[in-house]
Amino acid sequence: MSKRNTQANKAAARERLRAEREAQAKKDKTRKQLVVAVSVVAAIAVVGGISYGVMQLNKPSAWEAAADAKNVSAPKNTSGENGTEVVIGKADAKKTLELYEDSRCPVCATFEQGVGETISKDVEAGKYKVKYVGATFIDNTDNGEGSKNALSALGAALNVSPEAFMEYKAALYSAEFHPEERDDKFAKDSYLIEVADSVDALKGNKAFQKDVEDGTYDAWAMKMSGAFDKSGVQGTPTLKMDGKKVTSEGSDNAPMTATDFTAAVDKALKG
Repeated sequence: MSKRNTQANKAAARERLRAEREAQAKKDKTRKQLVVAVSVVAAIAVVGGISYGVMQLNKPSAWEAAADAKNVSAPKNTSGENGTEVVIGKADAKKTLELYEDSRCPVCATFEQGVGETISKDVEAGKYKVKYVGATFIDNTDNGEGSKNALSALGAALNVSPEAFMEYKAALYSAEFHPEERDDKFAKDSYLIEVADSVDALKGNKAFQKDVEDGTYDAWAMKMSGAFDKSGVQGTPTLKMDGKKVTSEGSDNAPMTATDFTAAVDKALKG
């Protein structure tokens, strides 16, 4: 092979190598650009996801929104600002027994199971009226919703009638339906409706069921809870008459039996 041909071959080889290197460089540049672009998109997505997550975390819950509501739908058979005055009984009854309860409260359940029937009979007989003040503080201990949801459902029952309200409250506290404090069963609308089916006036009552499922009285429940918070009462159940606590003899606690309750209330009625 001539020297000239050898040099030409070498030059051609160098040219091919240069072309291959340029092509590879272009590929590497393109790949790098793609990697950077994908990284930027991913970073934007992460930032966007974080921003959305922060927005969601900062977004008020349905119950927080209900608490801040300006327009409150109050049930029938209520009075006062936002309908938070719930007084049940005969108009000519001279005294009013104030009853402070939280629907999830296990001690309230014990109280209602022991004394609730006596209260209903006394109110029906005109011995005194009952002023009900509902609390929701137990929800705060476990980030629950049952106290609030049950109070809203009680509002739906009150909208039907005072009698339906009293019977439904008794059913919620009954040994059959009242859950353990740690079991937030009242947070479920379906369970509240199941309990309501044990009350004649509420069984199959579509309007009542719709109010429960729609949360018609959620805002009212939160205003009622606010009224409890402003009352200065520290625990439930608490009974008051004429501004004074009604307690068992020799105790600072609410009477838990019908006998003790009647003795305490009779004494308060005379006071």
